[in-house]
Amino acid sequence: MGGDELGNHSGEHARHVAWRAALDPGRSAGPGQRQAWCQRVFDNESARRPTVKETKLRGKGWAAVAPFLLALLAMTGCSKENEGTGAAPAASGNTKPKIVKLAFVTNNASEFWKIAQAGVRKYEQESKVQVDVKMPSNGTTEEQNQILENLSSQGYDAIAVSAIAPNDQVPVLNKTAEKSKLITFDSDAPKSNRLLYIGTNNYEAGKALGAHIVKLLPDGGKMAVFVGTLSADNAKQRLQGIQDAIAGKNIEIVDKREDNTDRAKARSNVEDIINAHPDLKLVAGLWSYNGPAIAAAIEALGKKGKVLAAVFDEEEGTLTAIENGTISATVVQKPFQFGYLSSKWAHALATKPDTAMAQVPASKSIDTGIELIDKANVAEFKHKLAEMKK
Repeated sequence: MGGDELGNHSGEHARHVAWRAALDPGRSAGPGQRQAWCQRVFDNESARRPTVKETKLRGKGWAAVAPFLLALLAMTGCSKENEGTGAAPAASGNTKPKIVKLAFVTNNASEFWKIAQAGVRKYEQESKVQVDVKMPSNGTTEEQNQILENLSSQGYDAIAVSAIAPNDQVPVLNKTAEKSKLITFDSDAPKSNRLLYIGTNNYEAGKALGAHIVKLLPDGGKMAVFVGTLSADNAKQRLQGIQDAIAGKNIEIVDKREDNTDRAKARSNVEDIINAHPDLKLVAGLWSYNGPAIAAAIEALGKKGKVLAAVFDEEEGTLTAIENGTISATVVQKPFQFGYLSSKWAHALATKPDTAMAQVPASKSIDTGIELIDKANVAEFKHKLAEMKK
């Protein structure tokens, strides 16, 4: 073997060792990271593939390494095809598949969103695509705006968001929509340039809870409403639905309190209002964490059975309070579907925009439905919920 041939063979051997050492990172990475790693390996392979002339010079060196490389790529699950990777088709003349970047942004970090996250993970498993879940820990508009700006600057292809203050956030949402396919879930922002809303018809959900309140207070009475912020569309629509359902039924809403997603304040608000209105008959919570806060306040004040409660969503504390009689009922949404459908539509809009847009309903909204849970069906519902979280 001549000096040139020896040098070439040694170089191939070094690359052989390097690729073998890189095996674990490729295998252990997430779907998006693994595809990026695989692409780098394919790029290296293409760049280093010898010409006919080089092959003659190297003799058996390349032939010995090539089978190992192909086997290594197969072992790590690498493929030059986009199928199953969540990757968008490569641009014409470009052999690199584009890794699709998708995000699901909630309006706070409550227990409720863990169910939605399970829906996101379900879609990830089915489609082999990665969806990054972002939860504003403080639940503030400023925090959510910063998350959206960061995602946009990082080149995310599609973003799904539950807007905290839709009207106030229109400029930020529209700026995000300029760079990413933007959809909303749970709390809509119809004045923005979002492409689709996925979630509950919150007005109808409010009417459903209001109808139950009428049954709980057949003779009328005073009630109070609690929520994170009434600037959110879902809160405003739920409240309007309740108000329309109780109209003419001698039921008066004596106070509405916001807590800005502060859990301690959510409970103290309830305690303050119950103490301020000795004749208060019922309290209603519009956001998920309001249920457990209301239950804790009622029990601490010894008002169980004296002050009734009707709330929204399926936090564990709410369902336990229904079982023990502290809360009468809750109207639950379908957060699992929020996560699953938002991920599915975001992926479709990012990879096949024309086809996806042709399938968007004329209303630009998808109603995921609601269900009323009370003591009669809470056990069955908890079982179904546990199955969804698996």
